[in-house]
Amino acid sequence: MQIILYLSIAVIAIAFLILVIYLSKTLKSLQVTLDSVSKTLVGLEKQLDGVTRETTDLLHKTNELALDIQHKSESLNSVVYAVKDVGDTVRGFNGSIQKITSSINSQLEENKEKISSVVQWSQVFLEMKDKWKKRKQDSFEHIVEDEQPLQKKRERGRN
Repeated sequence: MQIILYLSIAVIAIAFLILVIYLSKTLKSLQVTLDSVSKTLVGLEKQLDGVTRETTDLLHKTNELALDIQHKSESLNSVVYAVKDVGDTVRGFNGSIQKITSSINSQLEENKEKISSVVQWSQVFLEMKDKWKKRKQDSFEHIVEDEQPLQKKRERGRN
């Protein structure tokens, strides 16, 4: 019975030795895997730092661009308001011109007969003026014709 006990202890010791050997191989394999994961994480951390810096730079540039767009938008708003004011002014000017035009048209309608008579009287006046000029010119030509024989007599008398 003692032999069985020694054999049992020897089998347990051998089994424990085999277990320790396999456990050590597993732990070594796990150590290699963890070292690889650690190196990968270090590289990933460096890449993440680069991405973080680029993201920060991009965020600053985006903020600057947003401010620039806001300033330009405010400047453009003043131009839009100025154009609107010009449009309002032109609209008011057109309204004033329409009022003046309608006023003139109504006054023309009211004074149509007066204007017509003034035009007729001015035509009569122009005709009288033309006739007066023609009479004056005819009388001047008549005087000149009357003087021509006198001049010829004077010239004969000198000779």
